[in-house]
Amino acid sequence: MSLSTISAVDAQSTKTNVINVVLVHGAFADGSSWSKVIPLLQAKGIHVIAVQNPLTSLADDVAATKRAIALLKGPVLLVGHSWGGVVISEAGNDPNVAGLVYVAAFAPDDAQSLIDASQSVPPAPDFLKRNPMLLVFYP
Repeated sequence: MSLSTISAVDAQSTKTNVINVVLVHGAFADGSSWSKVIPLLQAKGIHVIAVQNPLTSLADDVAATKRAIALLKGPVLLVGHSWGGVVISEAGNDPNVAGLVYVAAFAPDDAQSLIDASQSVPPAPDFLKRNPMLLVFYP
């Protein structure tokens, strides 16, 4: 995750008086993928939870995220990366959620599936199709 994204989260938190952030990882990752981000947010006085999604289903990941939201008192800013964007889109209807931040994440509309959301994305350039390992993303 870039420093500009951390600044955006910090600015959003300051503007809305949110002192709680729940970080949601993408597929093929776990909560430790946020290990470099967590201390930076904590240094700003923000309470942070990195969700450990089971990645068994969207419903299970949303339930894990909602459990994390319930652990915090007050408004929460949800931050999702990759698949985590789909999760925070669903979990974002919790009354304690003050906002959503998408970090290189899918951001589906209401009732839109991940497949439908990805249909609007242009196809990858030919050199990436021939070299799929270049498509590895890290927060």
